[in-house]
Amino acid sequence: MADVAISRKQFLSNKVGYFTESVIREMTRQALLYGAVNLSQGFPDFSAPDEIKKAAQAAVAADINQYAITWGAKNLRNAIARQTQLWQGIAVDPETELTVCCGSTEAMISTLLAVCNAGDEVIVFEPFYENYGPDSVLSGAKPRFVKLRPPTSPDGEWTFDPHELREAFHSQTKAIIVNTPNNPTGKVFTRTELELIRDLCVEFNVLCITDEIYEHILYDGTKHISMASLDGMKERTVTINSLSKTYSVTGWRVGWTIAPAEITNAIRKVHDFLTVGAPAPLQAAGAAALDLPPTYYQNLAEAYRKRRDKLVPILKEAGFRCFQPRGAYYVMTDISSFGYPDDVTFVKYLVKEIGVAAVPGSSFYRGPRDGSQQVRFAFCKKDETLDEAARCLQKLRRPS
Repeated sequence: MADVAISRKQFLSNKVGYFTESVIREMTRQALLYGAVNLSQGFPDFSAPDEIKKAAQAAVAADINQYAITWGAKNLRNAIARQTQLWQGIAVDPETELTVCCGSTEAMISTLLAVCNAGDEVIVFEPFYENYGPDSVLSGAKPRFVKLRPPTSPDGEWTFDPHELREAFHSQTKAIIVNTPNNPTGKVFTRTELELIRDLCVEFNVLCITDEIYEHILYDGTKHISMASLDGMKERTVTINSLSKTYSVTGWRVGWTIAPAEITNAIRKVHDFLTVGAPAPLQAAGAAALDLPPTYYQNLAEAYRKRRDKLVPILKEAGFRCFQPRGAYYVMTDISSFGYPDDVTFVKYLVKEIGVAAVPGSSFYRGPRDGSQQVRFAFCKKDETLDEAARCLQKLRRPS
């Protein structure tokens, strides 16, 4: 055969040139490599509730080991619909408006693939959970970013400029992604903010895709409001959620979408050919999880509040400026006082020399410079883990 010069690049989709591998998951690999305390990736290092682990074991033993219905086992869909009505006052038809996916990650990409066309735009608030931009690109759409600005005081809130948000909406806008409570900032969008977004969605005929996986992890009396509960939004909202964060089972990969029937039908088509279905025995366990009493959710939020109130002082003592989260289980920090040129250099030093893994803030922004003096820490960890992080951070060179 004649020699033919082959450029491997010619085999690649142009889309993959627009994003990198997950920085968050890379930092977990770095933590393992250097034996560091992992405060980077948002997975608990403590046990999931015994009740749902036993339910999963029982499901496997009962031979619930084959395909479930593609869009989700009936008992899980019924449980999700029941709890959505109870928690948010939103009536959901589990037969036509609900799709169980392989985690909220698949739920998001299935949704975007189902609704976006080439030339569409998707509005994303930044800093953003790192999947949203690549998901938009993979779906053929173009992400358009609107900034969340950090608090100017220790107890302040992340805010956006209403005029900047309005300017992002136009005739090519297909959807806006709203993550509340928010990763990485811990922001919980207020009713006033959500109503502003609602009004713009109605005016420009735009779909709202909400990621609400931290809905039960709230602090300081903050309330979660689901966008679909607002007047005029049920018919133009896709709500995404999962078992992962609420029940400490991030590895189970069971999530879902709630959407109007026509949109749900499109999501189900994509989901079917993308993954076929979520793990059947874990769907059965998920139905049991959703039957836990109200005290479970109260205790969950209180346990995370204690972890937040343990880690934030540790970080402040080490020299970080912390932005107090109102929800989720992350703390965004400002590292400018340490004098490092950028966040990537700083986190490399932190994981190799100090023994603590965190996520560089630039991974949450379109332009790396915007997050170059920010670092995110996760506090979904045991007290012993946070104590070990505190000991390691004592070695950190204090700002002068």
